[in-house]
Amino acid sequence: MTRHERRLALLERQIDRLNRRLDDLRHLSDRFTRWRLGLFAGGVLLIWLALNVDLSVGYSVAVLWLIVFLWIARRHGQVKRAIVRHRLWRQIKSVHTARMRLAWDDLPPAYDAVLPQGHPFVLDLDLAGPRSIHHLLDTCIAVGGSARLLEWLLNQTPDLNVIQRRQAIIAELIPVVGFRDRIALNAALTARESRTAFERWDGDHLMRWLEQQRGGLNLARPLAVLGALSLANMILFGLHQAGILPPFWLGSLTLYLALSVFQWRDLGDLFPTALSLNTQLSRFVAVLRVLEVQRHRDRPHLDQARHVFLEGRSPSTLLRRTRRIVAAASLQGNVIFWLAINTLVPWDVFFAVQLEQQRRRLKAIVPQWLDAWYEIEAVCALAHFAYLNPGAVFPALRDRSGPILVGQGLGHPLISPDRRIANDFHVDHAGAIAIITGSNMAGKSSFLRTLGVNLALAYAGGAVLAVSFEARLLRIFACIRVTDSVVDGFSYFYAEVRRLKALLGALRADHPLPLFFLIDEIFRGTNNRERLIGAQSYIRALAGGHGAGLISTHDLELIRLADQLPQVSNYHFREEVIEGQMAFDYQLRPGPSPTTNALRIMRLAGLPVDDGTEHAAD
Repeated sequence: MTRHERRLALLERQIDRLNRRLDDLRHLSDRFTRWRLGLFAGGVLLIWLALNVDLSVGYSVAVLWLIVFLWIARRHGQVKRAIVRHRLWRQIKSVHTARMRLAWDDLPPAYDAVLPQGHPFVLDLDLAGPRSIHHLLDTCIAVGGSARLLEWLLNQTPDLNVIQRRQAIIAELIPVVGFRDRIALNAALTARESRTAFERWDGDHLMRWLEQQRGGLNLARPLAVLGALSLANMILFGLHQAGILPPFWLGSLTLYLALSVFQWRDLGDLFPTALSLNTQLSRFVAVLRVLEVQRHRDRPHLDQARHVFLEGRSPSTLLRRTRRIVAAASLQGNVIFWLAINTLVPWDVFFAVQLEQQRRRLKAIVPQWLDAWYEIEAVCALAHFAYLNPGAVFPALRDRSGPILVGQGLGHPLISPDRRIANDFHVDHAGAIAIITGSNMAGKSSFLRTLGVNLALAYAGGAVLAVSFEARLLRIFACIRVTDSVVDGFSYFYAEVRRLKALLGALRADHPLPLFFLIDEIFRGTNNRERLIGAQSYIRALAGGHGAGLISTHDLELIRLADQLPQVSNYHFREEVIEGQMAFDYQLRPGPSPTTNALRIMRLAGLPVDDGTEHAAD
């Protein structure tokens, strides 16, 4: 059994235990339901009989029945909450197994990001969108965490110090599975329905409220005036009731109400806006509680990432105070009670002052909390990936010295482990170009993506799917998935030309980092003669430049460039026909491809193919 299979079996055993525990809890909940129904029916009858015997006995029986009923109801509530908690915990574990199996339909929806226009590799390497690398990695609850993770994957200028710091935090996080899962669990438990552990939390709602400008709203003085009038109302009413003074309180009350109405108008949507944040604050507090309480003495890098939550007053305490203020303002939902209490005291104005003071206090610190949380969520996602792929390793990255890239056992994360074929590859120096030839479906495009994806993971700070991986800091540029544009009036060929021009410009740019380029089927959008001339000229322009890369092609004439240019080398993938079926081993081999298979694939598919041999015989 491989390490991957053992890890998957461990998760499946955990899910089985959770299923058994859920069954026990559901049976216990059904038992409590029957007990409550029986106790209610029997209690009513018993109390009625006791009241007929003696009134005091009846009251005693009623009190005892109420105590027992409330205790059972409380225990039943605990069991129901345990069911919700175990169901969400099982869902979290089940999604882990789905990530290991690449069961995309069982994963939460992909983060809907607006991708940067003209990015040099995001679409080519399947880094964003549904069924992408980001979709596979993204365990983040916060929208900001998902965005931070994507930002790291799409980074075009890697920084060695930043990468090494992330690697250190991720290495500490990999073993603490419970800590990572508890963040998702606590957030889910505070969601309104608690039906899913993966409902996203958007911190922008909170930031928009914190950034609100209240137009210089200053309620301290109106609050003092209304407070004095409220106190005067009570005193004058009491003196009137005692027969000491005439009903002067009617005049003070009228003045108080007039000023209150004026202030209510100025409050605007302060309370409705704050009330809409109640659930958002609940989830934020739940996550912060995990980040504050869970201390790990042997994980200094993780504690350093959490330092903003560990200094001074705890964030969850400050946010709970905000929630209490918001809850006090929720009296507006009960019009009768709201009118009654605001007639007596300036309730709304008082809590508006409290809320405004709290908003200003939080405005200075919440951005730091959010930034730290997004950072932790992103490194947790990369730690999850390393945990679910126990064969993954941290790459050894260098700034400016050593080979461009050396990888052993390189695999692609989006290919299931049972079909994933690992390959070795190395690029020793800048200016080198590897031309990859081979038959259709032999694995050329997948291998190019394998290199690019593992570099993107490495520069994000994560582990890579390899036995070992060393690389210099590089800029990545890919021309693998080029599409035409009906809207812009670009043909496929012109879109490819524009892309290759941008790649050449990036190679020639004055930049401290070499360019690592990946080109799939160069100039596929034109005829054979012009494609060959254009490709030969383009490769000559790339050779010896400030970078290195790979170019896949079907044009076997291009392999001759290795005899003309010392920077060019040839590699290939091959295939076999076994019992009338194409068979590929997806292994990269040195040298040019000795075979082609386009006509063979046509024949195997049942298409009429005449390669000219029959006419030659005639």
